[in-house]
Amino acid sequence: MKKWLLALVALLAAAAAFAQTPDLSKLPKGKWLDANWNAVWEIGADSIRLLDGTGAVVFDFKDKIKDFKVDAKVTEVTFSFRCDGAERSYTFKKGTTDLDLTMEIDRDWTTEPYSVTMKLQK
Repeated sequence: MKKWLLALVALLAAAAAFAQTPDLSKLPKGKWLDANWNAVWEIGADSIRLLDGTGAVVFDFKDKIKDFKVDAKVTEVTFSFRCDGAERSYTFKKGTTDLDLTMEIDRDWTTEPYSVTMKLQK
């Protein structure tokens, strides 16, 4: 009986961990430059990272994303998430007819919005 109970607890823990991993497969892939900060947002198949101008990782969002949402429409893909470690909520919008990515940041410590349109990097 103990083995069944332990197996059930392990299965529930694994299911909870899997459910919290966001599916990034529907997101646009590439690197976009936030020219205001000379920062590059890199969106890959399984990661979202913030890089500096030299390509060094400034912040890796892996396993730090919560409240992840994707809304794909004919003309635009919108995705958003919260990162408690960065004390910010992010919303990204990518039109289907251009290469730009618009980012809006809601920072916990201020009511001042931050928004930037970022160009795709080669």
